[in-house]
Amino acid sequence: MKLQDAVKKETTLMATGCAVCCVVTVLVFAILHIFYPDKVPFDYRVFLGAVLGSAVAVGNFFWMAVTVQKVSSCEDDDKAKSIWRTSLRYRTLAQLAWGILAILLPVINTVAGIVPLFFPSIVIKVRGIFPQKEGSKTDI
Repeated sequence: MKLQDAVKKETTLMATGCAVCCVVTVLVFAILHIFYPDKVPFDYRVFLGAVLGSAVAVGNFFWMAVTVQKVSSCEDDDKAKSIWRTSLRYRTLAQLAWGILAILLPVINTVAGIVPLFFPSIVIKVRGIFPQKEGSKTDI
């Protein structure tokens, strides 16, 4: 199966948006650390959590986009539903596994690791504020 250009473009936009959100998250941790140094840590664990959490979020988005492409080319409705449900189940389990790892691994700041899972939703909502060009093929 060849990846459609829309999947590549949307994933790139999502990765860019998540990278911006990742930088904002690290900056928020830095600012909060200045005001509350005893309560808000700011070390390599924040960076590691934010970067790995963002990678999980972008990977989940990419997996969803590929599934949408696969389902849209499927002619059998039951098979399409099965593909979608299976993908959703495993994507949710992957995010849950990442959340558990972010909590259990001492080298990852838990909050910085879990917050990025919300980045794709934020990016989609922010992109919805701005009008798309007429005839744009970027909508999945």
